[in-house]
Amino acid sequence: MTVSDLDEVLAIELQAYPFPWTRGNFIDSLAVSHPAWLLRGPADGALWGYYVAMGGVEEMHLLNITVAPSRQGQGLAHRLLDHLDRQARTAGALQLWLEVRESNARARHVYERNGFVAVGRRKGYYPAAQGREDAVVMCRPVRAEDGREDGHAVD
Repeated sequence: MTVSDLDEVLAIELQAYPFPWTRGNFIDSLAVSHPAWLLRGPADGALWGYYVAMGGVEEMHLLNITVAPSRQGQGLAHRLLDHLDRQARTAGALQLWLEVRESNARARHVYERNGFVAVGRRKGYYPAAQGREDAVVMCRPVRAEDGREDGHAVD
Protein backbone atom coordinates (compact mmCIF):
# COMPACT_ATOMS: atom_id res chain seq x y z
CA MET A 1 0.00 0.00 0.00
CA THR A 2 1.18 3.49 -0.83
CA VAL A 3 -0.33 6.94 -0.43
CA SER A 4 -1.45 6.77 -4.08
CA ASP A 5 -3.72 3.82 -3.16
CA LEU A 6 -5.56 5.67 -0.40
CA ASP A 7 -8.53 6.92 -2.45
CA GLU A 8 -9.42 3.30 -3.25
CA VAL A 9 -8.67 2.13 0.29
CA LEU A 10 -10.80 4.86 1.83
CA ALA A 11 -13.71 4.10 -0.50
CA ILE A 12 -13.77 0.54 0.88
CA GLU A 13 -13.15 1.70 4.45
CA LEU A 14 -16.19 4.00 4.27
CA GLN A 15 -18.38 1.19 2.90
CA ALA A 16 -17.23 -1.34 5.48
CA TYR A 17 -17.32 0.52 8.79
CA PRO A 18 -19.51 2.98 10.69
CA PHE A 19 -16.29 4.36 12.27
CA PRO A 20 -13.67 4.03 9.50
CA TRP A 21 -10.01 4.84 9.66
CA THR A 22 -9.20 8.28 8.29
CA ARG A 23 -6.76 9.17 5.53
CA GLY A 24 -4.54 10.46 8.35
CA ASN A 25 -4.58 7.08 10.11
CA PHE A 26 -3.34 5.40 6.94
CA ILE A 27 -0.78 8.11 6.16
CA ASP A 28 0.61 7.90 9.70
CA SER A 29 0.95 4.11 9.40
CA LEU A 30 2.67 4.36 6.02
CA ALA A 31 4.96 7.14 7.24
CA VAL A 32 6.38 4.89 9.97
CA SER A 33 6.68 1.94 7.55
CA HIS A 34 4.05 -0.30 9.11
CA PRO A 35 3.50 -3.36 6.92
CA ALA A 36 0.54 -2.45 4.69
CA TRP A 37 -0.58 -4.70 1.86
CA LEU A 38 -3.31 -4.76 -0.76
CA LEU A 39 -5.17 -7.69 -2.28
CA ARG A 40 -6.28 -7.00 -5.84
CA GLY A 41 -8.31 -9.01 -8.30
CA PRO A 42 -6.12 -10.78 -10.86
CA ALA A 43 -8.24 -9.90 -13.89
CA ASP A 44 -8.97 -6.21 -13.45
CA GLY A 45 -6.75 -5.13 -10.57
CA ALA A 46 -9.77 -4.06 -8.51
CA LEU A 47 -9.02 -3.59 -4.82
CA TRP A 48 -10.54 -6.49 -2.88
CA GLY A 49 -8.99 -5.93 0.53
CA TYR A 50 -6.03 -4.76 2.57
CA TYR A 51 -4.36 -4.87 5.94
CA VAL A 52 -2.10 -2.70 8.06
CA ALA A 53 0.02 -4.21 10.82
CA MET A 54 2.67 -3.07 13.27
CA GLY A 55 5.80 -4.95 14.18
CA GLY A 56 7.05 -5.30 17.72
CA VAL A 57 9.51 -7.39 19.66
CA GLU A 58 8.83 -10.93 18.40
CA GLU A 59 5.23 -9.99 17.56
CA MET A 60 3.10 -8.53 14.80
CA HIS A 61 -0.04 -6.59 15.68
CA LEU A 62 -2.84 -6.41 13.12
CA LEU A 63 -4.21 -2.87 13.16
CA ASN A 64 -6.72 -2.99 10.31
CA ILE A 65 -7.90 -5.72 7.96
CA THR A 66 -10.72 -5.06 5.56
CA VAL A 67 -12.35 -6.91 2.69
CA ALA A 68 -14.57 -4.94 0.34
CA PRO A 69 -18.20 -5.60 1.32
CA SER A 70 -18.95 -6.85 -2.22
CA ARG A 71 -16.19 -9.48 -1.84
CA GLN A 72 -16.87 -10.70 1.70
CA GLY A 73 -17.60 -14.39 2.23
CA GLN A 74 -15.12 -15.53 -0.45
CA GLY A 75 -12.19 -16.46 1.78
CA LEU A 76 -10.26 -13.26 1.11
CA ALA A 77 -9.76 -12.45 4.80
CA HIS A 78 -8.10 -15.86 5.14
CA ARG A 79 -5.78 -15.01 2.23
CA LEU A 80 -4.89 -11.69 3.84
CA LEU A 81 -4.24 -13.37 7.20
CA ASP A 82 -2.05 -16.00 5.51
CA HIS A 83 -0.04 -13.21 3.90
CA LEU A 84 0.26 -11.44 7.25
CA ASP A 85 1.50 -14.69 8.78
CA ARG A 86 4.24 -14.98 6.14
CA GLN A 87 5.25 -11.35 6.69
CA ALA A 88 5.33 -11.86 10.45
CA ARG A 89 7.47 -15.00 10.12
CA THR A 90 9.91 -13.17 7.82
CA ALA A 91 10.14 -10.34 10.37
CA GLY A 92 10.95 -12.83 13.16
CA ALA A 93 7.64 -12.48 14.97
CA LEU A 94 6.46 -15.35 17.14
CA GLN A 95 2.94 -14.07 17.88
CA LEU A 96 0.14 -12.32 15.99
CA TRP A 97 -2.12 -9.98 17.98
CA LEU A 98 -5.30 -8.06 17.19
CA GLU A 99 -8.32 -6.34 18.68
CA VAL A 100 -11.83 -6.83 17.37
CA ARG A 101 -15.13 -5.24 18.36
CA GLU A 102 -16.97 -7.41 20.85
CA SER A 103 -20.10 -7.08 18.66
CA ASN A 104 -18.35 -8.19 15.45
CA ALA A 105 -19.20 -11.89 15.63
CA ARG A 106 -18.45 -12.44 11.93
CA ALA A 107 -14.87 -11.16 12.24
CA ARG A 108 -14.32 -13.04 15.49
CA HIS A 109 -15.40 -16.24 13.75
CA VAL A 110 -12.93 -15.60 10.90
CA TYR A 111 -10.14 -15.04 13.40
CA GLU A 112 -11.06 -18.15 15.40
CA ARG A 113 -11.05 -20.23 12.19
CA ASN A 114 -7.52 -18.89 11.65
CA GLY A 115 -6.35 -20.07 15.07
CA PHE A 116 -6.75 -16.88 17.09
CA VAL A 117 -8.00 -17.18 20.66
CA ALA A 118 -9.45 -14.50 22.92
CA VAL A 119 -6.97 -13.59 25.65
CA GLY A 120 -8.32 -10.35 27.05
CA ARG A 121 -10.53 -7.30 26.72
CA ARG A 122 -9.91 -3.58 26.30
CA LYS A 123 -12.71 -1.60 27.91
CA GLY A 124 -14.18 1.21 25.80
CA TYR A 125 -11.59 0.72 23.05
CA TYR A 126 -13.77 1.52 20.03
CA PRO A 127 -16.11 4.43 19.32
CA ALA A 128 -19.75 3.36 19.12
CA ALA A 129 -23.10 4.97 18.35
CA GLN A 130 -23.86 5.09 22.07
CA GLY A 131 -20.46 5.86 23.62
CA ARG A 132 -17.70 3.25 23.49
CA GLU A 133 -17.46 -0.49 22.82
CA ASP A 134 -15.08 -3.06 24.30
CA ALA A 135 -12.49 -4.82 22.17
CA VAL A 136 -11.70 -8.50 22.43
CA VAL A 137 -7.93 -9.05 22.32
CA MET A 138 -6.95 -12.14 20.35
CA CYS A 139 -3.64 -13.79 19.54
CA ARG A 140 -2.06 -16.85 18.02
CA PRO A 141 1.42 -18.13 17.30
CA VAL A 142 2.97 -17.35 13.92
CA ARG A 143 2.87 -20.53 11.87
CA ALA A 144 6.00 -22.33 10.74
CA GLU A 145 6.67 -22.54 7.00
CA ASP A 146 4.91 -25.89 6.86
CA GLY A 147 1.72 -24.30 8.22
CA ARG A 148 1.96 -25.72 11.72
CA GLU A 149 2.03 -23.49 14.75
CA ASP A 150 5.60 -23.06 15.90
CA GLY A 151 4.90 -24.21 19.45
CA HIS A 152 5.57 -20.91 21.18
CA ALA A 153 2.88 -20.30 23.76
CA VAL A 154 1.58 -17.00 25.07
CA ASP A 155 2.67 -16.43 28.65
